[in-house]
Amino acid sequence: MQQWELVFRTLGNINRLKIIKILSKETVLAVSEIAEKLDISVKATSQHLIILKNVGVLESVGKAGYVFYSLKPKPPKEFAKAIKLFL
Repeated sequence: MQQWELVFRTLGNINRLKIIKILSKETVLAVSEIAEKLDISVKATSQHLIILKNVGVLESVGKAGYVFYSLKPKPPKEFAKAIKLFL
């Protein structure tokens, strides 16, 4: 039950849901590209991305001074179920 609470708290933010939707269509994007699509600051976008990464939904790679994010192929079970319902 505690895991589901984490899922709902994490996915209870519209910008984090939008990030998941964006990355489901475009496999890898830089923080600035995601921020532009969300029309929010890079700082706010980074905070959302870090939350999603910390719970195991996203993975990141740093290249040439940029950080690129993508959906993890195998997120935690409860998150995978919730994401599948959302998408």
